[in-house]
Amino acid sequence: MLIVMHTKATTAEIDAVCQYLENKSLQSEKLPGSNRVAIGVTGNKKAVSHDQIARMQGVKEIIYVTHKYKKVSREFYPENTIVNVGQAAFGSGTNVIIAGPCSIESKEQILASAKHVKASGAQILRGGAFKPRTSPYDFQGLGREGLDLIHQAGQEVGIPICVEIMSIKDIDLYAQKCDMIQVGARNMQNFDLLKALGKLNTPILLKRGMSALVEEFLLAAEYILDGGNKNVVLCERGIRTFETSTRNILDLNAVALIKKMSHLPIIVDPSHAAGRHDLVLPLAKAGLAVGADGIIVETHPKPMEALSDANQQLDFKQFTQFMESINSNKPKY
Repeated sequence: MLIVMHTKATTAEIDAVCQYLENKSLQSEKLPGSNRVAIGVTGNKKAVSHDQIARMQGVKEIIYVTHKYKKVSREFYPENTIVNVGQAAFGSGTNVIIAGPCSIESKEQILASAKHVKASGAQILRGGAFKPRTSPYDFQGLGREGLDLIHQAGQEVGIPICVEIMSIKDIDLYAQKCDMIQVGARNMQNFDLLKALGKLNTPILLKRGMSALVEEFLLAAEYILDGGNKNVVLCERGIRTFETSTRNILDLNAVALIKKMSHLPIIVDPSHAAGRHDLVLPLAKAGLAVGADGIIVETHPKPMEALSDANQQLDFKQFTQFMESINSNKPKY
């Protein structure tokens, strides 16, 4: 529910409405706009008397939000949310590039990656410490050692880091080490983890589950915002369909739709969507064309020697060309 106040509503009148809602054990939040204040309400609308609120001084109208998600909705927050990570500002109108290897494999590898992605113009370094793998026999990451290595590389090079979290037990460690915490597709509906991340101020990169509906994706983000953490960036990383010629299908419909439905910034992951390095650039450009606020892409010093997802990672020369093309809007890779 949204309670829209008159332009000339006084602070006392606004506070009176909030107090009424609190007396009903409902949550209220003042949402200042360019012309007037609205009050966002979450809870059971049956507990509220429409007539009583409508008669209160300063109230202009009452709007019932039709979606299950509230705090991620543009009905609650019409203006774009800007999420700051270091010098990067997601949702500000400037494309943000997150880049780095799929997995952290050694000190030399992640340090070389950090230096190269920063020199090429990327604003954030990515890398997997704990790797969720479909097969138990695949490389699972270096774990805490990997987290330490990417933290050290970020500090040495002077670039913020984004690392995927796997377990709720590691939240305090990640909050200390990471500038941005990624929730992977397989954990999008790990609700205990989302609730715990909602208690942090650390920016969260939330990836869409490979079979998740757009509404389910936004409701996952709602868990984090409802906990108090408003620094959420969404990521479309491709969904599973009947098509098998590529790893997944980059859902550009969802990117354009979410820009209309939610105030949260959203980026695309062409590396995981295609699973092929030669499709990364065109998919990245397509994502930006429909309104994405940035790209997360995988790059590795020697992709053929990578311990995971070798075929989808750009080598350093390809990544430099990728950045040049993204920045100059060249049509070809």
